[in-house]
Amino acid sequence: MAVDSKALLAGVGTLYLAFKVLGLLRVLFDVYVRSGINLKKFGAGQGAWAVITGASDGIGKEFAQQLAQKGFNLLLVSRTASKLQTIAEELTAKHGIEVETYAMDFAKGDPEDYLKLATMMQELQIGVLVNNVGTNHDIPTAFVDESDKVIQDIIEVNINSALRMTKLVLPQMVGRRNGLILNLGSFSGLVAAPYLSVYSAGKAFLSTFSQALGHELEGTGVVVEHINTYFVVSSMSKIRRPTWLIPMPKPYVKSVLNKIGVSGGAAIPFGSTPYSGHALANWAIDNLFGIKFWVKQNLAIQKDIRRRALRKREREAAAKRD
Repeated sequence: MAVDSKALLAGVGTLYLAFKVLGLLRVLFDVYVRSGINLKKFGAGQGAWAVITGASDGIGKEFAQQLAQKGFNLLLVSRTASKLQTIAEELTAKHGIEVETYAMDFAKGDPEDYLKLATMMQELQIGVLVNNVGTNHDIPTAFVDESDKVIQDIIEVNINSALRMTKLVLPQMVGRRNGLILNLGSFSGLVAAPYLSVYSAGKAFLSTFSQALGHELEGTGVVVEHINTYFVVSSMSKIRRPTWLIPMPKPYVKSVLNKIGVSGGAAIPFGSTPYSGHALANWAIDNLFGIKFWVKQNLAIQKDIRRRALRKREREAAAKRD
């Protein structure tokens, strides 16, 4: 019997479309219905500690507030001692937890700082590590024109800090067979961002590091999760107004903590894109148009941001001259 090629192609097309639709339905189920691992598994309300880097502002500060609310004691690490002290006093008074702080500049990568942190954590039961601290290019800049200092700072803050902090907490987590490591990623690691080349590459590193580490730690009781993040309203993103796609830190962090172990829009092992708008955008990038299209979109966006940033600098310089 002759095979009807048109019918065969139609059948393949139908199966392909059904596969895509099922994938989208899974994402919707994950972000709107499915529950994540309860944080009590990692010691919430039972004396365990959460360590948060970049804890004095934005997403890091919100992680501190929500993890305190869930009953974790906190070790907050960031650059500005006065901000850390204010947050510590507020959370201690509000939630009756213990809060320790350590002020350090991650860009310096000072071994003495990490040694002091190791000493502080030695007697603490670390249940959660949030690798949140990060820095970016001042404005989108071609790699050939970027300063050596900016490049070095991004590598030290976005890559080396995550490696060092993870290495500090892992031995005791593996020893107790329990722990949670959250690595805050970016869509710039999913789709290359021209003119943010070092930042983009650093976030891609964090994604692959999380996948490799997650596989290494399977069966140990330690959960590793790479959180893929689009924009969130913060000083780092320089976005001030929330939209459906760009949330405030509070709902964003809430989605992360409610969806531990749930992939949401992420298609990679040990990855999660839990916030609804981000999850659907992640699914679209993985399933529509192809990666070349999305990189070109990023190129156009970053060029436009650079043009506007340079015009703003020119206006500010002219205003100073006047």
